[in-house]
Amino acid sequence: MTDGFNSFQTIPENRDMAHAHAHEADKYYVPHGSPWPIYGSVTLFTLMMGAVSTLNGWLPAWALVPGFVMLALMFFFWFGTVIDENQKGMYNMAVDRSFRMGMMWFIFSEVMFFAAFFGALFYARELSVPWLAGEGVKVFDKVLLWKQFTGGWPTNGPAALGPRADGTFSVIPALGLPAINTAILLSSSVTVTIAHHALISGHRARVKVFLAATFLLGFLFVFLQAREYHEAYTELGLQLGTGIYGSTFFMLTGFHGFHVTVGAIMLTVVWLRVMRGHFTPQRHFAFEAVAWYWHFVDVVWLGLFTFVYWL
Repeated sequence: MTDGFNSFQTIPENRDMAHAHAHEADKYYVPHGSPWPIYGSVTLFTLMMGAVSTLNGWLPAWALVPGFVMLALMFFFWFGTVIDENQKGMYNMAVDRSFRMGMMWFIFSEVMFFAAFFGALFYARELSVPWLAGEGVKVFDKVLLWKQFTGGWPTNGPAALGPRADGTFSVIPALGLPAINTAILLSSSVTVTIAHHALISGHRARVKVFLAATFLLGFLFVFLQAREYHEAYTELGLQLGTGIYGSTFFMLTGFHGFHVTVGAIMLTVVWLRVMRGHFTPQRHFAFEAVAWYWHFVDVVWLGLFTFVYWL
């Protein structure tokens, strides 16, 4: 009877403890007194004003420097705060789920960002340029505006814009540096996948090697693209102001190169965290988030290589 009575008394207590643990798991950590949101707002405003001043010619390009410095500091210290909170165990699975959803929406916004530029390339190449050459419903444009315009692609437009007096320029062949960079990015996608599986299986030495290989390949890609840009500007007559081809080429490849640079920096930070013993086979979303981003960058490059360089 005593054992039965004691068992009967402990059942409600066990249920209360279970409810308490469940309630604790649903709690969401909300930081208080953080300076970073307001600092981030001031940073973006400073960067925007610098960009407006530079693009309108009010100030030289150095007007962008304060905004970029503030942006770098914001990322460094804000992400450092988040990493510190995570290492102290302040984040439960509810916070983990919100991070995952946030990263998914961020990548979706990046997909839409590049879709807009690919759309601009499609419109210029398949619709606008043929119309100006006299095809389709815009046939009078050729008669009234540019009679000699043939509308072939690549083109810098009827006005033959560019740094050269005759408006001529050369394109970058797909089987040169672009093909090498394609092989580099595809290889980096393989190495980051190997590193991810090694982390899940607990082989941290393998993680360090293949993750280091990934960000080194990323920085190599950026270096080769910088060489490509230098050649385009100094030897090929291809610049941002070289008509519609120059603007679409540098906007698409330039923004992609910026994303590769950011991704390589993030991979470096994750590698440093691995070196310090962060992450477990069960909890390593920061690693996964950067891997997702890197695969996205690789897929975008395949589209760029196909529609900008190859076709």
